[in-house]
Amino acid sequence: METLKRWMRDWKYPTSLLCIYGFFSTVKPLEPFLIPFLTGPDKNLTIEQVTNQIFPVWTYSYLAVLVPVFLLTDWLRYKPVVVFQCLVLFSTTAMLLWCNGVPEMQAMQFTYGVVTSCDVAYFTYLYSMVELKHYLKATSYCRTAQLLGYTVGSVLGQILVSFELMSYNNILVFTLVLTGIALIGSILLPMPKTSMFFHKMRRARGETDGEGHVGTEEDLQSTGQKDGVEMDGAKRQQQIPEVSAECDNTSAKSSKTGGCCDVLCRLWRDFLQCFSSRTLLIWSVWWALATCGYNQTVNYVQSLWEYVEPSSNFTVYNGGVEALSNLFGAAAAYGIGFSSADWSRYGEVALGALSALEGGALFAMVFSANIWVCYCGYIIFKSLYMLLITIAMFQIAAGLNLERYALVFGANTFCALVLQTIITSVVVDSGGLGVDIITQFTVYGAYFSIIALIFFLSGLYTTICRKPEMETPRENPEETFKAEDDAQIIIGTKF
Repeated sequence: METLKRWMRDWKYPTSLLCIYGFFSTVKPLEPFLIPFLTGPDKNLTIEQVTNQIFPVWTYSYLAVLVPVFLLTDWLRYKPVVVFQCLVLFSTTAMLLWCNGVPEMQAMQFTYGVVTSCDVAYFTYLYSMVELKHYLKATSYCRTAQLLGYTVGSVLGQILVSFELMSYNNILVFTLVLTGIALIGSILLPMPKTSMFFHKMRRARGETDGEGHVGTEEDLQSTGQKDGVEMDGAKRQQQIPEVSAECDNTSAKSSKTGGCCDVLCRLWRDFLQCFSSRTLLIWSVWWALATCGYNQTVNYVQSLWEYVEPSSNFTVYNGGVEALSNLFGAAAAYGIGFSSADWSRYGEVALGALSALEGGALFAMVFSANIWVCYCGYIIFKSLYMLLITIAMFQIAAGLNLERYALVFGANTFCALVLQTIITSVVVDSGGLGVDIITQFTVYGAYFSIIALIFFLSGLYTTICRKPEMETPRENPEETFKAEDDAQIIIGTKF
């Protein structure tokens, strides 16, 4: 019993439960076959209704609730939002199973937008419960559990559909059972004592953190600041610029008074400080632009596959394609960690060149009219995006501490959603142009071609005319490699 209690106080206990939650909540066997399910006899919707009326709701709801959920997540200290996400995911699956008609499916897409906006709680919960010396391992375990869940779900869905072992409705019932297991795991998660902003100074008043350790105000003041502390493997502490210390003093006051305005003020000051860096701004711009195009492609690629080869005439292999794209994407992201290239100097050129390949893959999917070319093009496109987003994270994470890491990544995701909302409302939504799926993917291919041209020219200018800009120099090179490893693992996080 004493061993069990000691293990429950260790960082591995919340990490294990979070891995269980992450795995079972991402096993979705029906997701690769959502279009055949909605357009088949079960729901009897048309491809135009699904593409132009139902799917756009997800983008709008995701954007609408992202910022409120981000702030609410910190205020509630993460765990309640994780539990809430699982409950809404259960409701989304139930609506998909039992509801019919366009309005009901639009409501289902709205709830799914709430689910994806709550993804911010997954890793921020982990950060609040695990010490920085265990951050790399814990993040690796949790991210691996998610990727494994996506892969298992895709493979399982392909097997169940190809061998006709289950109907689509029975697959959804099976998914409800898996979500119920994830819900149990989320309920068992221990409650954090601190959070990033609203409850940050509780530790300074002598309360324990998520692992039972006690930090005093004197310990924090010994570094000349109350937060913004960065540790290496030997728990070495170093100060950050004076302007950040001023923001931290504001945070301390806001934690004592509970003032939401002070917290928002500190968020804004940190935001301005981070994006004053030219290098970080360039990589963040690419992040927002590319993630917007990536989300649009992934959301509507099944509609393209259905157009090229209707599922009624062909045994679809969407699940196998999704599984392969996830595996190749993870391999590409992992392999880039061993590269010795000078990304600060040649990274923009790489972004331009590989973005051009992404655009080429999309054009091949559109004009080939062959389902196997579409499948291969999608695998290439997704693998390249995973590779490039990892390089971008290398450059951004290298100069950021944990707190700004979440802030910058969240800001990039928000900008991507704003762009995605504009494209959806103008190009996809039936209230806008409502173009057909071929024209949509032609637009996406041209979109990535423009991104490629911009960053390739910018990269040539940086390579030829400018010296690489070093942001936030570190005293110990090992810290840079650690930040790069952290970024490599969190390749798919949605903040």
